[in-house]
Amino acid sequence: MGLPPLASGPHGTDALRPLLDTVLDALRTGTAARRGPLPAGGPDTVAARVAAAAGDILPDRGDPDALRALVTALAEGAADPAHPLCAAHLHAPPLAVAAAADLAASVLNPSLDSWDQAPAASALETLVTRALARETGAADALVTTGGTESNQLAVLLARERHGAALRLVHGEHAHHSLPRAAWLLGLPDPVVVPAPAGVLDPAALDEALTQVPGPHLVAATAGTTDAGLIDPLPEIADRCTAHGARLHVDAAYGAGLLFSDRHRARLTGLDAADTVALDLHKLGWQPIPAGVLTVTDTGDLAALHHRADYLNADDDTDAGLPDLLGRSPRTSRRPDVLKTAVTLKTLGRAGLGALVDTVCSLAREFADLVATHPGFELHAPPTISTVLFRPAGATDDAVAAVRRTLLTTGRAVLGRARADGRLWLKATLLNPHAGPDDLAALLTLVEGPTPR
Repeated sequence: MGLPPLASGPHGTDALRPLLDTVLDALRTGTAARRGPLPAGGPDTVAARVAAAAGDILPDRGDPDALRALVTALAEGAADPAHPLCAAHLHAPPLAVAAAADLAASVLNPSLDSWDQAPAASALETLVTRALARETGAADALVTTGGTESNQLAVLLARERHGAALRLVHGEHAHHSLPRAAWLLGLPDPVVVPAPAGVLDPAALDEALTQVPGPHLVAATAGTTDAGLIDPLPEIADRCTAHGARLHVDAAYGAGLLFSDRHRARLTGLDAADTVALDLHKLGWQPIPAGVLTVTDTGDLAALHHRADYLNADDDTDAGLPDLLGRSPRTSRRPDVLKTAVTLKTLGRAGLGALVDTVCSLAREFADLVATHPGFELHAPPTISTVLFRPAGATDDAVAAVRRTLLTTGRAVLGRARADGRLWLKATLLNPHAGPDDLAALLTLVEGPTPR
């Protein structure tokens, strides 16, 4: 047997074409075999199916049917975010055009740690990051793997600007990556501010900034993980200004509202932040990963400067070769910006805004359906596209059991969230192709196994 073909080069596309047919056929076969949003049977059953399909994962002699077998197994055992009854997490179904662009990025395999590995990709990244930075009122942006890395990087930049005594101040509803970032960076324990209504309380923030010695980094949230709530950004920004505190906004979920003329105003005050986390594999419908951190003061980026002679030698930089090593704490980086660039260019602001408007409207429809159903209780009207609800009169144990029953039978995928001291089912609606019949079917499925 000869050497296996490569994906790029003059004959790469010829080698890929039949393989793509195999992948597409396997995806179709696996999806049809799944027959729902999630494979039935639970973890042990799924693991056994995968093990059977994989067999000896490193055989002495290769298996020419491995691509078909393993892609089929992956599709059959997937939680499919494109299925209208898969609505648990901030995990959007990727756009076809974005997935196609992602294939091109994989084929060409640029690495954005030096210009000589990624000439066009580095130029494209500059265009896209500056465009997204302008959306938040910032000057520049860095590509990250998602909200977690963006939050960690924001805390790192703040520490490098203000020193190791920096105190992170965040609401009790903040994403777990923020206190984790303080721990990773060796900062003092964060100051946790009450969020009695699910959002950061400006008065409590003011008190914390008054009582706790600085310097301070305040982390606000635009789109909480549990309920999709948005902190009062203008009031928080005012408190930060009054106390000389730095402001970071975790808008990993909510930043997509910027594309919508109808919903953009909900992010008023975002432009006052020093850094903002965006995550386009949520309300951007990108394949994971697709994160961005915007930066208002480009001087903050000096903290990331690093010299490695084989990547950014001084004489190369002086000669005009771009220095990419200071654009991320990571060295090897995929050209994830390509899929984002293709999506922004293909859909434009109007197209992306229409997707955002659609899922926000879908959430309101679902909330109305819950509110008018005597068998269910609605937590609150949705702020973005997340709806918390629960069977009326059910205990927390019953709510948890209903969710697990739906998961193990493969009939629906719902999340869970704790609010107001009770456990709620969480529907995160990110599929713009879902419709009213799907929403009604979801409620019917939840109603079925609920103990009465």
